[in-house]
Amino acid sequence: MVSPSPAPSQIQQPAPGTTPPASSSATSSRGGVSGSVASPFGAQAQQAGLNIVVLDPPHGGTDPGARGTGGIRESEIVLDFVIQVRRALELQGFQVVQTRQGNENPSFDDRSATANAQRGAVFVSLHVSSTGLPGTVRVYVNADLPPVADSNGLIPWDHAQAPFLGLSKTFGDLVQGFLTQRFKGSPDSAQAASVRQLRTTAAPAIAVEISSVTVEDRADLDRMAPGVADAIARGAASFKPSYVVPNSPGGLP
Repeated sequence: MVSPSPAPSQIQQPAPGTTPPASSSATSSRGGVSGSVASPFGAQAQQAGLNIVVLDPPHGGTDPGARGTGGIRESEIVLDFVIQVRRALELQGFQVVQTRQGNENPSFDDRSATANAQRGAVFVSLHVSSTGLPGTVRVYVNADLPPVADSNGLIPWDHAQAPFLGLSKTFGDLVQGFLTQRFKGSPDSAQAASVRQLRTTAAPAIAVEISSVTVEDRADLDRMAPGVADAIARGAASFKPSYVVPNSPGGLP
């Protein structure tokens, strides 16, 4: 289930196309991120191609996410889906980083920090909804964020996604296109929404939401996993030539 965005905070990180001074860092006061978060920006990042996909299976721990009949829990299903998505991505030559491996529940900011520490990466958060037509899949990108940077070239943590919105939409549309080929009734293009997990991610980022936990038999969801995995992997491979880090705060890709 995709989580909406709460009120923004004022944590900052370097803007794309700037090399952060030695003393600058992006830290989180809410998510338990300790020390500095390595910036994916700067001259070296400008030359990097897409080679890493960060997979985010949300919820976990005491947070089961959406729950359905027969004990279906979103937190368990998405972790199983990630295994197949990871395999499909690795077959396409991508390195894969996961925000959680087991039944733990990292904070939103910890998950974003994992993504923001990578160079040449995209971010994919997997969800199972409690609504929607069963057997369909939707891709979400974050709604518009105003490009904000201070005189030091720092972007507030809660606006980290702003420079990447165009790239995220391109990536999202590609993945959605492959999903629609597999799952009839799914939208033709990615939809915009205020998604909490995407807003603090400094990389092209999408949320993929599968419908739904209301199915009577979990096997109906499990049968969707290979098609979802293939669509995400093919979408990432198709997006690779378009991957360019924005050169300026709020700059269009």
